[in-house]
Amino acid sequence: MARLPRIEIPGYYHIINRGVEQREVFKEKEDYEYFIERLSYFAKQFDITIHNYCLMNNHYHLLIETRRGNLSKFMRQINGIYAVYFNKKYKRSGHLWQGRFKSWYITNEVYLCALTLYIEQNPLKAKIVKDIADYPYSSCHYFLEENTPEFLKDSWIATNYKDDKDAIKAFLNSIVDTSQLQELKTASSLIEAPNIDKKPNEENLRKILLKAKDIKERNKLIVECYAQGYSQHMMAKILKLNQATVHRVIERNKKR
Repeated sequence: MARLPRIEIPGYYHIINRGVEQREVFKEKEDYEYFIERLSYFAKQFDITIHNYCLMNNHYHLLIETRRGNLSKFMRQINGIYAVYFNKKYKRSGHLWQGRFKSWYITNEVYLCALTLYIEQNPLKAKIVKDIADYPYSSCHYFLEENTPEFLKDSWIATNYKDDKDAIKAFLNSIVDTSQLQELKTASSLIEAPNIDKKPNEENLRKILLKAKDIKERNKLIVECYAQGYSQHMMAKILKLNQATVHRVIERNKKR
């Protein structure tokens, strides 16, 4: 049976690809750096935003945003160019990657946040480092440094947290709810394409939040609205707060 074509629509995607038979695809520092350099180059060529990435020795994770529905073309370039480089360098032939890359459409900011943490914390989970900021082959350490590279300047973290390094660090070290992540991934795969680009109604959110009589009630509403899928960014905009403040309100509630 012929492979079914991918249904591609603009938006956020989680991408995973593994080495064939789970073999190493990154052996040396130079390999990781070459892949990252090609990733940043082709992202610009295809008008794609890189939000997060993490390269492990036998697989990688990407969190990207497309605007033209050109995901497959972009990934073909990345995987193809790197396979040629790797096979030539290590004098091998044949397939490098384990079939086609896997992708999941991200439907809301709750999913986006959980996924960001999951991707960035991969080296921590694998016990490669004790502090995710120490891993050199993911985007995490860039967000905590003074100068964010050009290809990450439009990322979700850089856009929403700006230069608040303390808030970024607190967010990146938040606990990942893996059960929630699985539920969100399942919901994402079941969602119908015609409804996929619907956004939460900002006016409805405004009516909900602005009825708060005091800070305690406001914080309660923030948590409730976040659980319903409203974004931290939208709530911060309506309440005229820094997004880091909204994030802290939500995080404090998790610990109770």
